[in-house]
Amino acid sequence: MTFNDNADISSGKVTRRGRNTAIGVGGGGGVIAIIVLLISAFTGTDLSGLLGADGQGPAGPEEQLNCTVEQANTDIDCRVQGATAAIDAYWVKKAPDLGITYATPSVNIFSGQVQTGCGTASTAVGPFYCPPDQGIYLDTSFYQQLEQQFGASAGSLAQMYVLSHEWGHHIQNISGIMEGKDLQDTGPTSDSVRLELQADCFAGAWAGAASTTTPEGGGTPFLKTFTDAELADALNAAATVGDDNIQEKTQGQTNPEGWTHGSSEQRQRWFTIGLEQGPESCNTFEVAGDQL
Repeated sequence: MTFNDNADISSGKVTRRGRNTAIGVGGGGGVIAIIVLLISAFTGTDLSGLLGADGQGPAGPEEQLNCTVEQANTDIDCRVQGATAAIDAYWVKKAPDLGITYATPSVNIFSGQVQTGCGTASTAVGPFYCPPDQGIYLDTSFYQQLEQQFGASAGSLAQMYVLSHEWGHHIQNISGIMEGKDLQDTGPTSDSVRLELQADCFAGAWAGAASTTTPEGGGTPFLKTFTDAELADALNAAATVGDDNIQEKTQGQTNPEGWTHGSSEQRQRWFTIGLEQGPESCNTFEVAGDQL
């Protein structure tokens, strides 16, 4: 998905901590890290067992990105800044219609590990949202792993889908949707799966309005209309991180009772529901289990 030439992405506030490097995949430890990364992809709140115990903070310097729109079309970190501006502008306008008092989350790019309000998290956790500090955290080498290890195309809209999914968890947090949910339960109709599918639906809702979303006060829309190929790319990413696909590739079989994020078909379908019908259609907690 391409940013318009005259789009203003300066409102996208992104902190980059350390220098991004690809996750090592050599040897048994690297393979385990990739498996953990994909099983934990798009995690919402439960980081137990994946948080570092050494208490170390992020490696390297910290900086605020200040990219041009041209860079956002070519550089992966700058694309995060552009997407941050676009997704935030959408929810600034849309959240009040849903009765949500909106607050912008922090967006943090890191390499290796990072200190968060949820503890010290490593790259192996994958992209995640931390409710206590209302922060989104991602190591952009995650996209490389989706492509290199699991065959995802991982193009521009797919990359933005990852960020907009985590933004969906932020909407769930600030709206109170997360409260009282049993996130320890697993299975195809569990609260965990419903939460993740709703975040996919919120991501689709943003994508459906992306080409018409403008900065606060008006101006050029951030993004051009996505192509059929770009949409297929985003749906491919949703399928790649489906529980059944991950289980099949890592265990050789599927076990629905162990699902925490939903099947490939479910994730694609709920993204599409949001895309076509908007966030009002995203109440996965009112859907019967056989209709999820």
